[in-house]
Amino acid sequence: MTKKVVHVAVGVIYKDQQLFICKRPDDKHQGGLWEFPGGKVEQGESVFTALQRELLEEVNLTVNGSEELMVIEHDYGDKCVRLDVHIVDDFTGTAHGAEKRQQGKWVALNELDDYSFPAANVEIIEKIKQKYEQ
Repeated sequence: MTKKVVHVAVGVIYKDQQLFICKRPDDKHQGGLWEFPGGKVEQGESVFTALQRELLEEVNLTVNGSEELMVIEHDYGDKCVRLDVHIVDDFTGTAHGAEKRQQGKWVALNELDDYSFPAANVEIIEKIKQKYEQ
C-alpha cells in the first residue's frame, strides 16, 4: 500500500540577515521541533496561493512574492511529505506566531544549528546557507 503524500508549501521568511522559524505544537506530527512556516496545499490551489494563505494564518504576513528554492520529498515512516520550499523576502506585516500555542522567532543564519528541526528540513537549511553565506 502506498502512503499518501502530503503536499506542503513552505516559506523561508528572510529579512535583515535573519530567518523566521516556528515551533511545532507538541500534539502535531514532529511536535516540539522548529520549522519554516507553511502548510498543506489544497486541491486545485497553486503553491504560491497556499503559501500566501498559510503565512497569513500562521505568522500574520502578507506575501507579495516568492522565489522557489527547492522541492523535497521525505518519508518519515508514518507520513510522506512533499515540501515546496520558497524564499519569502517580499512581504508586509510583522511576523509572529499567530496560531494558538505556536511560538515564532527571528534567528540569524548562523544560529539555525542551535535549533532542532524535522529531518526533511536539514536539506533546506543546507541550501539556505549556500544561498546566503558568502
